[in-house]
Formats: sequence, structure tokens, C-alpha cells
Amino acid sequence: MPNTKSAIKRIKKTQLQTSVNRIRKSKYKSAVKQMAIYLDSGKINEAKKFLPKFHSQLMKVTKTGTVSKKTASRKISRVTKK
Repeated sequence: MPNTKSAIKRIKKTQLQTSVNRIRKSKYKSAVKQMAIYLDSGKINEAKKFLPKFHSQLMKVTKTGTVSKKTASRKISRVTKK
């Protein structure tokens, strides 16, 4: 248990940030899954239409540091090759 007032505040702040990061990571994973569904089912036109949004979603998550920039860039690169 935290003993000081500042430690109590830090715990609250950490819990809030953890939930925000969880939401961001969930959006990241859902975008990757959606693109994988398009590619696996052979829906190339839908995948091409979704690509700018996919790129945008990954970079938004990357901007905050939830996922590293290199990881997001690798995902985008591999999807673009397909």
C-alpha cells in the first residue's frame, strides 16, 4: 500500500494510463486482424481501400509509444508487399 499522498496519486495515474494503453493496443490488434482477414479471404480491393486507414491507425498507436515505431513499420511493410 502507498504511504504518501504522491504515491497514491501515482497509482491512480498508472491505472488510468494502463487502461488507455490497453485500448490503444486493442485498436492496433483489431486493425491488424482486419487487414489479415481481407488478405486471407482474397479481398484485395477491400484491402487496398483499407490500407490508408490501417496505416493511420498503426501510426496513431505508435505516436503515443504503446507500440514501437519499428514494429508498426514492419507490419505496414509486410502488409503492403502482399
